[in-house]
Amino acid sequence: MAALAPPVAAIRVAVRRALADLPSGPVLVACSGGADSLALAAATVFVAPRLGRSAGLVTVDHGLQAGSAERAAAVATWAGAAGFVPVEAVRVEVAGRPGGPEAAAREARYQALAEVARRHRAAAVLTGHTRDDQAETVLLALARGAGPRGLAGMPARRDLAGVPLLRPLLEVSREQTRKACAVLGLTPWEDPHNADPSYARARVRADVLPALVRALGPGVLENLARTARLVAADNAALDDLAATALAGVRHPAGGLSVAALADLAPAVRGRVLHAWARELGAPPAALSHRHVTALDTLVTGWRGQGAAHLPGGLRVIRRDDRLTRVGAA
Repeated sequence: MAALAPPVAAIRVAVRRALADLPSGPVLVACSGGADSLALAAATVFVAPRLGRSAGLVTVDHGLQAGSAERAAAVATWAGAAGFVPVEAVRVEVAGRPGGPEAAAREARYQALAEVARRHRAAAVLTGHTRDDQAETVLLALARGAGPRGLAGMPARRDLAGVPLLRPLLEVSREQTRKACAVLGLTPWEDPHNADPSYARARVRADVLPALVRALGPGVLENLARTARLVAADNAALDDLAATALAGVRHPAGGLSVAALADLAPAVRGRVLHAWARELGAPPAALSHRHVTALDTLVTGWRGQGAAHLPGGLRVIRRDDRLTRVGAA
């Protein structure tokens, strides 16, 4: 029997690890037809039945390019022939959503994936983000001046409206997914947005990463991805500390105690204020470093200033020895 091609083997192993501890139920692959998601889909439809579960596939048509509906239909047809059950091609509306085009498309896509997953009682949704995507994410976070949360990149697992979203290929390269498709006789779709210089990620992919590889060697991609993993582990530890600290700084009259907040280490205090702002109702996607800094200034730089303004129309003031939301008792 011929040996299994290394790229195919690597992707199957990654998928097997990702599925190992899931509860019962089908898994759904989000597949655009590009090399990364196509290689992931091929591996999942092979691995999942051998673990006693079914594999379904969802392809999302954003309606942003000519022929997008036909392309989604082609992916769905391939998936049906490959043995996926269920198979769904979902059209979403991107226009009118907040943020830039990339953010709006992402929000629409994840909303659609979550709806399909809940309808089919899926154990998880799998996406084809690779080590290269992770390296790009870290570089973009650096360019924005992001803190540890940004530098942690994309988590291998996160909650998607109550359904686990898994990224099994974060330690697999884009080159491996392309080679796997070639070995398996699959023809990936090349998304023109990936080469459109109007998108920051496309510029990083086409210009910045190749320049870094030329200057520092091919290991730079793995090093960037490793940085994300290390920072994510530190984030998890700090988040645990912050969760405990938040319980300890609550004021008997409501809100948070200024004195107790001032005693916290700055890294923990920032996370406590971030978590509390979310608790008050600030939309997580809109809550930024400057909002947390404004809250922190009420604690560490108090000069009698007015309210700190948070997303969602929320305002927080310092009242005597506590921080409280405007309108609260």
